[in-house]
Amino acid sequence: MTSRVRIKFCGITRVRDAQAAVALGVDAIGIVLTRHSARFVDPDRAASIRAAIPPFVACVALFMNDDPDWIHECITALSPDLLQFHGDEQAEHCTCYDRAYLKAVAMNGGDDPVEIAAAHPAAAGFLLDGQAAGEQGGSGKVFDWRRVPQGLNRPLILAGGLTCDNVASAIRMVRPFAVDVSSGIESAPGVKDAVMMRRFVDAVRAGDSYAG
Repeated sequence: MTSRVRIKFCGITRVRDAQAAVALGVDAIGIVLTRHSARFVDPDRAASIRAAIPPFVACVALFMNDDPDWIHECITALSPDLLQFHGDEQAEHCTCYDRAYLKAVAMNGGDDPVEIAAAHPAAAGFLLDGQAAGEQGGSGKVFDWRRVPQGLNRPLILAGGLTCDNVASAIRMVRPFAVDVSSGIESAPGVKDAVMMRRFVDAVRAGDSYAG
């Protein structure tokens, strides 16, 4: 494990929330561009959020079983650093956009992370989320962290129901490369709460200190 767990705030829908995340030292900002999500933002609004993200903070564009033309349109508007696929996308679909990508794994039934990893040899990392197969991410569902596999040889991003109250324990148990939070820092879907954001970052740092 690295000495510092990276943090991604996902489902950002407002420029001010992106700016607050950056001020807290968050490593990545996730923008949801799949249109059937409660946290969807259109490409124009996504571009305005992107403009608020400074160098050395990654912009991640999230999709789920979306049409390639739509993905290309969003990439053109947003120029993300990284793509994140949450559906049943095959490897050849994920690799055709000239961007590094993360593949999400639905850990509450349906997906075998070892099989997903074998099927996506070019993935930059794997995001283990708490939803069931076919469900949206950002559900706030925790999965059994004891099911996290060892030896995938790529960074693991832990997601699914993380909050300021449980993320330090999750870090101590899983020792992930990064943690990803959406609903756990919200007052409503897509509306981040400044106090919850800060408490989450503080809790991650506390987990770092214990696990390091």
